Amino acid sequence: MPDLKYNIIQTLAVLPAVGKWHKELNLIEWGDRKAKYDIRGWNKDRSEMTKGITLSKEEMEYLKESIGGIEI
Repeated sequence: MPDLKYNIIQTLAVLPAVGKWHKELNLIEWGDRKAKYDIRGWNKDRSEMTKGITLSKEEMEYLKESIGGIEI
């Protein structure tokens, strides 16, 4: 399997680590594609990652609006 090419443009949030992994919300370019918001687990030096999700700007705006109404 070829190496994944990615470029983290901006780290927006880092959640505390659980074992080897911590979750991050990043703005990231995958390959030569336009940057998207990305939520996934990373190891300490970002050499390994878990499965995650990517969101367009529109999807992220909708998620942000939706989460704002959640009572915790």
